[in-house]
Amino acid sequence: MSDSPAISWHVANLERECVDGFVYQCHYTVDAVTEDGAYRSGAYGSVAFERPDNLIPFSDLTEELVIQWTQEALGADKIQEIDNALIAQLDEQRHPTKAAGVPW
Repeated sequence: MSDSPAISWHVANLERECVDGFVYQCHYTVDAVTEDGAYRSGAYGSVAFERPDNLIPFSDLTEELVIQWTQEALGADKIQEIDNALIAQLDEQRHPTKAAGVPW
């Protein structure tokens, strides 16, 4: 691929306990877009969190902080696997190796 994709992480939803706001699960999306914007791919996943010793109030959470927790929970190998899959999808869009249809 001639250009490097921009890969961005977002929080789609959080699941929490109402009594104290403990976020026990994050649903996330990862989006990849080529520099020229012509091709896009995306992934969706979820990850569970362990209860920390010190809870941050739910109202004080930021998307950046939760993405950090999510990536830490996934680990570098899983993040690289997600990135590689998205880049492969972009490559397939740009240079298809399979097609469907009829010749008439």
